[in-house]
Amino acid sequence: MGTEKETRIPSYENKMDNTTYTLRECTLDDLEGVIEVNEKELPEDYPYFFYKSILDNFPESFLIAVNNENKIIGYIMWRVERIPSMNSLKIINKGHLVSIAVLEEYRRKGIATNLLKKSMPKIKQKNIIEYVLEVRISNHGAIDLYKEMGYKIDSIKKKYYRDGENAYYMIKKI
Repeated sequence: MGTEKETRIPSYENKMDNTTYTLRECTLDDLEGVIEVNEKELPEDYPYFFYKSILDNFPESFLIAVNNENKIIGYIMWRVERIPSMNSLKIINKGHLVSIAVLEEYRRKGIATNLLKKSMPKIKQKNIIEYVLEVRISNHGAIDLYKEMGYKIDSIKKKYYRDGENAYYMIKKI
């Protein structure tokens, strides 16, 4: 009888094209693969220490999707931001979706949806009062996904991205 926590999350299969993938917690050995997905799919790049810091501090909500060959095909990472409440002197916790990406050839197969569904309860355990994220205003697919998951557009962050594109700031209250 083992006492180690199981970090594997059930496998998923897309019946339309027989895509099978597994979600699990990211490990230190996975970071290079996560960085590869990020650099291939997103214009925002982060230094290695940034990923490691997220992994060190919030490992339970840093999930990856791997295919049958154990190749990383997607990831999601969260952090908790402690900020002053607008209504009182209390400090509140917000779960901030730092980054989510899925390799282009694996999109529209439910991977991003499952990464969100499995990671949100994990970061919620950190006593957050809401989930927050930024998304490019041109990323209609992601915006639609977030809306389906209950997120609402709160505001626009002007010139949020390095290339000058605006971002929607989206919130989901708990």
